[in-house]
Amino acid sequence: MDLKSNHNVVYSCKYHVIWCPKYRRPVLVDGVDERLKTIVRGVAEETRSEVIELEVMPDHVHLLVEVDPQFSIHRFVKLTKGRSSRLLRQEFPWLRSRLPTLWTNSSAVLTVGGAPLAVIKRYIENQRRV
Repeated sequence: MDLKSNHNVVYSCKYHVIWCPKYRRPVLVDGVDERLKTIVRGVAEETRSEVIELEVMPDHVHLLVEVDPQFSIHRFVKLTKGRSSRLLRQEFPWLRSRLPTLWTNSSAVLTVGGAPLAVIKRYIENQRRV
């Protein structure tokens, strides 16, 4: 098991996060998906989190990420969704005409405590093939 640490905590907190666009519209296409991946990785780097696996489907996002427990997964998801919504809607104006807001207010956050990490990574990688 790989452990990380900040100034006063040693941790291994991995989460499988899933979220989707408003009305589950298939708008994460035509370059939006690649730009979203760049934004997510940028937020992770800024918050000293680690993106282990990331897959963007046309109508939802799967993310396997390790986040410092003192920063919290909720703050990471909120920051990621907020920044990506703002930047994607600026860079792809057609998103503004298709949706009132880019993301739904909800997301699914699952801890990856019991399952082997390789199994979760394989599941996310195989989302494109399903």
